[in-house]
Amino acid sequence: MNNTKRHQGKGDRRQMPSVSALYSLCFVLILLFFPAARASAQNELLYDEISVYVKLPYIGMGEIDALIRDENVYLSVTSLFDFIKIRNVPNDNIDVIEGFWINPYDLYMIDRPGNRIVYDGREWPLGEGDLIRSDNGLYLSLPWFGKVFGLDCRFTFRDLTVTIDTKQELPGIREMKLAEMRDNMTRLKGDIRVDTTVDRTFPAFRFGMADWSVYAIEQPGGVSQARLNLALGAVIAGGEANASLSYYAGDPFSEKQQYYLWRHVNNDRSFLRQILAGKITTQATASVYNPVIGVQFTNTPTTFRRSFGSYTLTDKTEPGWTVELYVNNVLVDYIKADASGFFTFEVPLVYGNTMVKLKFYGPWGEERTREQSLTIPYNFIPHREVEYTVSAGVVEDSVWSRFSRASVSYGATRFLTLGGGAEYLSSVSSTPVMPFVNASLRLPGNVLLSGEYTHGVRARGRLSYRFPANIQLDLDYIRYDKEQEAISYNYLEERRASLSVPLRIKKFSAYSRMSYYNIVLPLTNYTTAEWMVAGAVRGVNTNLTTYGLFVGNADPGIHSQLSLAIRLPGEFMIMPQTQYNYTDGEFMTARLGLEKRVLEKGYVNLSLERNFRHNITMGEIGMRYDFSFAQAGISARQTNRQSTLVQYARGSFINDRPTGWLKADNRTNVGRGGISVVAFLDLNANGIYDAGEQKVPGLNIRSSSGTLERSDKDTTIHITGLEPYVKYYIEVDETSFENVSWRLDKKSYAVVADPNMLKLIEIPVFVRGEATGMVMLTDRGVTKGLGRMIVNFNSSANEITGRALTEDDGYYSWFGLPPGKYSVSIDSSQLSRLKLVPEPESIEFTVRGTVEGDYVEGLDFNLRKADLVADTVIMHDSVLVDDIPEIAGIKTGTDTLKIVPPVPARTVAKDTSYLVIHEVTRELVTITEDYYA
Repeated sequence: MNNTKRHQGKGDRRQMPSVSALYSLCFVLILLFFPAARASAQNELLYDEISVYVKLPYIGMGEIDALIRDENVYLSVTSLFDFIKIRNVPNDNIDVIEGFWINPYDLYMIDRPGNRIVYDGREWPLGEGDLIRSDNGLYLSLPWFGKVFGLDCRFTFRDLTVTIDTKQELPGIREMKLAEMRDNMTRLKGDIRVDTTVDRTFPAFRFGMADWSVYAIEQPGGVSQARLNLALGAVIAGGEANASLSYYAGDPFSEKQQYYLWRHVNNDRSFLRQILAGKITTQATASVYNPVIGVQFTNTPTTFRRSFGSYTLTDKTEPGWTVELYVNNVLVDYIKADASGFFTFEVPLVYGNTMVKLKFYGPWGEERTREQSLTIPYNFIPHREVEYTVSAGVVEDSVWSRFSRASVSYGATRFLTLGGGAEYLSSVSSTPVMPFVNASLRLPGNVLLSGEYTHGVRARGRLSYRFPANIQLDLDYIRYDKEQEAISYNYLEERRASLSVPLRIKKFSAYSRMSYYNIVLPLTNYTTAEWMVAGAVRGVNTNLTTYGLFVGNADPGIHSQLSLAIRLPGEFMIMPQTQYNYTDGEFMTARLGLEKRVLEKGYVNLSLERNFRHNITMGEIGMRYDFSFAQAGISARQTNRQSTLVQYARGSFINDRPTGWLKADNRTNVGRGGISVVAFLDLNANGIYDAGEQKVPGLNIRSSSGTLERSDKDTTIHITGLEPYVKYYIEVDETSFENVSWRLDKKSYAVVADPNMLKLIEIPVFVRGEATGMVMLTDRGVTKGLGRMIVNFNSSANEITGRALTEDDGYYSWFGLPPGKYSVSIDSSQLSRLKLVPEPESIEFTVRGTVEGDYVEGLDFNLRKADLVADTVIMHDSVLVDDIPEIAGIKTGTDTLKIVPPVPARTVAKDTSYLVIHEVTRELVTITEDYYA
């Protein structure tokens, strides 16, 4: 019995090891597979794949892939490095990324199997979970970008944005800076890249502009005056035609007071750019005070050519007047004169004949047509270029003198321009023919020299020197021939000197000018001196000018004028002014003015003035208002016992016949141009506004100049107030269209404005379609969406028209397809690299042309894994293997010939290790590892 029990016990003990082994085997299997399951769960369940925004100075904002696990953020290394233009090459398993950091010699490697980063000869061991691999690439924990590469990253959960700060000049930053510098250089040269350019047009006839003004003065019991002016602007025979008719009540009609000029301009015709007929500007040396009726031919362009320096122009007008500066008939600046009437401009010195024109506009319409033409003595012509001007006509004087002038200038070097010519005036009996020569020289150190000699009339020279602190010295000398009769006054010599000094002391800035002017007459000398200081003292506009007059042996006359302009709360401005005579030791005048802005565009002014020397007291009250269609004003003046009522109104009309638009404006428009922009739905995609095609509302545009006005009637956009013959830049924006399917192919325009008309620009709006689908992956019976797959859209001509990237769930879409036939397919290079086979290989579809835009969906692909890629090579019975180092695991020498026995057809995968695709942001293909696009 004991033996039996013993045997049973042994038998039991023999069975126990088998059960124990079974449990042990299960435990081992659990230990073997649980980590993988846990890792798989970790990789698939414990983090979320999202897209985040990345902000970087100079580069801007972009969108890249990221992972979020708990509160930790991981950025896709490939996506981020592509964004900042850092070279990065992942291996086939997407677990190692190599490249260089900025400098090709600073190599780095991000190694997931080794859980480390190697950069610049140093190794950083990573912590557990700092580097995650997914099907889309490697993701690195946010802090490591700063520790290793100097990219300090801050993540904001609220808006899912990563802000990067770095002190390094990354390739992306350098590229943006260089692009900005190139853009600035092209802008300075006047060469801005646009999608299309609209050049000049030359219609046979267009009437487009009209200006008008009425100015009346009434004195009860005294003389009343009225002045009417009407200016008309049109295009006749392709040329600009301007006419100004003036009428003074009580005076007979005078042709001398009228103005008319026809000008044909073609700046692309280098040998003859301008033809003028009518009352021309002559630039005569002789004294010509009456209008000249004639013709003029020149190859000088009307455009404002880029300047190489500047010349300081200072002058005086009435206080508060607006002064416009024109260089070669192009408005380049405007300014409002200060409380004393002083103004200053920095006149750009341009290549060619520099004509400077000043237009003065008073607040009450006084002398608004008064123009002052100044010729800057420094005229430079580009190297080896020739410019000429020929004028001929008659002078409207008592004897109808015949006048002609011809001048030629040649750019001998970049710094020297030589010129010459002749002038003829029949009324000069002694020397009617006056030949002349001139030269302009630019020396190093901001020194400009010019000289001119007119035979039998005068010789003149000028020097201008600008010191480093913007202090400018001007010297001018003229010597007249004693026997000359061309110039009406009897001067023997003229001497001028001017020193301009800008003052800047902390928050105080001022402008100081000292000038000296001396005239040598046959019997005496006449000298004036002036010292002017203008600036702002604690917000008070201040001008102090001291004058000195010295005539022969008489006592000098010296006096000063102090003018202030003080802004007060409530949009009040008070303007006190006084004059003091040092010679007599007394005040000459005192004036106090007050101005208040009312109703946004209106002004009310009061003034009181006392003239102590002549015992005159004057008071004035007035109001002016800028309506949208006109400017109008009225004022009442009382001078001692004499009352005066002044009234004025002025405005203009703009007529655009092609669009049926008529506008009344409060500014002058004769001689100016404009642009009319019409956006239309181009259903047949021919780029032409055909009958039946509708206009499109909601277009947003930006113009480099001018005033924009939308027409609610027909959605047309008008740009007015443009100088003619000048190229303007227009940018159009499609984001405000009511339909997202409406798109623009050309978004920037360069338009040359035509005079006295609005140029019509028709912008075609195209209808675009959208195509969508899914990319699914079937693996071991499980189908799920596959992200970051490249989907190519090809046209019927087999040209790539678009490329999309699938989202995490496999969804993709591409918007912007014109109507037509297309095919869509998965990128073959990516499929080969991932060893995937698509079903189907491609899908054909059609985008229809409709007003709302077509939407095509259901373009779905199913991918499956394959042991062999599509690029295969069939091995025949024998093969020469000199160039194949290894086939089917058999290594061969390059200098041997081996016959391989016939075997069943086998496949050899194509070596794609040197075919690296940088997907997807740049869509570049790198052919070899030694070449980086």
